[in-house]
Amino acid sequence: MSRMVAMLIACALAGLLSAGAEAQPLFTPTQDPLAGARVFGAKGCTRCHAVNGVGPSVGPDLGRIPRPRTFYDLAAALWNHARPMADRMRQLGIARPHLDGRETGDLVAFLFTLDYFDPPGNADTGRRLFTEKRCIACHQVAGTGGVVGPSLDTSKSFESPLDLAAAMWNHGPQMADAMRARNIPRPVFTASELRDIVAFVAVRSSAPSEGGRVVLPGRAEVGRQLFADKRCVLCHDDRSGAPNLGERAANRSLGDFAAAMWNKAPAMAAAMKQRGISVPQLSATEVADLVAYFYAARYFAGSGNPTNGVRLAASKGCLDCHGLRGERGKRASDLAKARGTETPASIMAALWNHSFIGSGGPAPPLSTVTGEEMADLIAFLTSLRMRAQ
Repeated sequence: MSRMVAMLIACALAGLLSAGAEAQPLFTPTQDPLAGARVFGAKGCTRCHAVNGVGPSVGPDLGRIPRPRTFYDLAAALWNHARPMADRMRQLGIARPHLDGRETGDLVAFLFTLDYFDPPGNADTGRRLFTEKRCIACHQVAGTGGVVGPSLDTSKSFESPLDLAAAMWNHGPQMADAMRARNIPRPVFTASELRDIVAFVAVRSSAPSEGGRVVLPGRAEVGRQLFADKRCVLCHDDRSGAPNLGERAANRSLGDFAAAMWNKAPAMAAAMKQRGISVPQLSATEVADLVAYFYAARYFAGSGNPTNGVRLAASKGCLDCHGLRGERGKRASDLAKARGTETPASIMAALWNHSFIGSGGPAPPLSTVTGEEMADLIAFLTSLRMRAQ
């Protein structure tokens, strides 16, 4: 490392320490996965990438990216593969897309939530499970079954795992009483079994749809407030010993949450009774918002450390090209004066757009980064912006 770079790092570290910046705070979860789906199509991503088996195979299937994939994991992957993608797009005659900060934030939110949803269930398997799990003892479908509980022909809402989760949670105590009275063992469900039962009910039911189905991502900020208002936080915090729902969200789909809510309901009800907490009622929309909040806890996890970020900026070669606070003689922009570093999403957009520089001919190789390193680099860049204001 040259003396000049070492001096730059020393100056940057001094600035960070004087500003009291130890770690970047989590940023507000405002990205919109639905808007991101539109960006995915409008920017031509669908010309190379499939989603869960639907689409071309030029690039990897983005619905099958291994977990974990926080914002920073996805940002690192986009940076690491930018040059190969640029070369491939040039070969195919695809114009290079340009992204702004809002588009990038929405796009990453879309990629993060791709396996938030469940694949379709199997109606034939669901028909068998409906009998084996003894659902048929209380509920009718297409005129066949018991009359203890409501007929499932009366509503199309059971096509959605969120509607199903809310209904099973709200009516869980009454269902438990009815099963005990009839000596029916309380069934346990996996996510795939619930998907199959939902598919069976949807196929056999003849009732018209009653409004929109709640299947879209919820609102993380609303879910955070609900988590407090419904008193979930009294048990699910870092001190109670109950599961950390943000951590549990890392690999769970809507069906997984629906199954977990049913399977764990007796234990949760007992814990709430012991603490004098009334079992809250939940609408499907509220379940969606809560799940979105749990997902957001993972999506924005791992905010970086700007002190580590400035060291990485040197070791990864960023400071070989970029100046820092008025340094002259560098061929790229001064990082302290760079625009588009207001948010992590805008920085990610700048990195994506910047990575194509020189991609049509000889260009210096780009250093690869991990998700953790990307978090540190973004923390460093945002700290420069904050200290400049």
